[in-house]
Amino acid sequence: MKMTDIATPAYVVDETLIERNLRILKEVIDETGCHILLAQKAFSMYSLYPLIGEYLHGTTASGLYEAKLGYEEMGKENHIFSPAYKDSDFAEIVSICDHIVFNSFSQLARFGEQVVAAGKSIGLRINPEHSTQVGHEIYDPCAKGCRFGITAQHFDREALANVSGLHFHTLCEQDSDDLWTTILAVEERFGDVLYDMEWLNFGGGHHITKPGYNLALLKKCITYMKQKYNLRIYLEPGEAIAYEAGYLVTTVLDTTYNDGDIAILDTSASCHMPDVLEMPYRPPLQNSGEAGEKAHTYRLGGPTCLAGDVIGNYSFDAPLKPGDRLVFEDMAIYSMVKNNTFNGMALPDLVIQDRDGNCHLQKRFGYEDFKGRLS
Repeated sequence: MKMTDIATPAYVVDETLIERNLRILKEVIDETGCHILLAQKAFSMYSLYPLIGEYLHGTTASGLYEAKLGYEEMGKENHIFSPAYKDSDFAEIVSICDHIVFNSFSQLARFGEQVVAAGKSIGLRINPEHSTQVGHEIYDPCAKGCRFGITAQHFDREALANVSGLHFHTLCEQDSDDLWTTILAVEERFGDVLYDMEWLNFGGGHHITKPGYNLALLKKCITYMKQKYNLRIYLEPGEAIAYEAGYLVTTVLDTTYNDGDIAILDTSASCHMPDVLEMPYRPPLQNSGEAGEKAHTYRLGGPTCLAGDVIGNYSFDAPLKPGDRLVFEDMAIYSMVKNNTFNGMALPDLVIQDRDGNCHLQKRFGYEDFKGRLS
């Protein structure tokens, strides 16, 4: 079927656009010798893991379930970082993960011997204390008081006997100029330690596949650290893999008026695109404009009872009416992994659009998915 034939709401992931992004990442791999991993926290549609695995070295996880998914469905390098691990999870984590990154020396002391006994690689997350975020402290791992990473003041150079690598993750949707200044901060605080390491992980948040991203500087960053300290370099982007490669297709259910035209959709900001409320974020919408740009402006909202379940104000060439379809873009990342069933909302269908433009239903969620969550 074609996109015009699918039931709504539905997330549609375009295989061609995923592969476009993967080719860009493969260019970085081939020219620098780095290892790039899929950060599953942003995109974990494992139907596409065989394709992603053709280009990337493996996956990275934030907990046991993501680690199991990467191990089962991609079966390549499998890395994990968590601010703190549970005793009940750790034996399984060690059995399926290659790199285990600790957030503190106390976690290293607690679990390190198990990792050594299993012959796996130990890493420590460092905090370079170099913020590059402006106005988004919720996404700033170097914000004052942040729980992520060990600062230079508390870094114990006498406790590194079994540590093979360091990990930092400081970026969020940023270009490589911010990576370069972060690297300089890492060198200033931890450069002496790097000479004794086998690898360094640059983390995620790299907007590598966004048009205009400075690929040349990224390659310079990788090559510089690789050659100076004789390190294997890892990157673990999530968004870059599925950037602008997916859609959320929705239908207008009704229109109303209150101090302006309102359209109620069969998709919800709160349930199906939570970053709209959390970040906040205004998703691009096909064939629309900013409020007032086109002849007819509407506030688009969802069908839940939350007054703030509002996607945003958009304008259109013609009035909206029940049955009209709207297609939100850049919906493959984070939306699918963060969605929820608040108010009994059904989760959108999962659809893959193949290279020929044909859509294939991967998963349909129903009442039992909602009912089974809480009892």
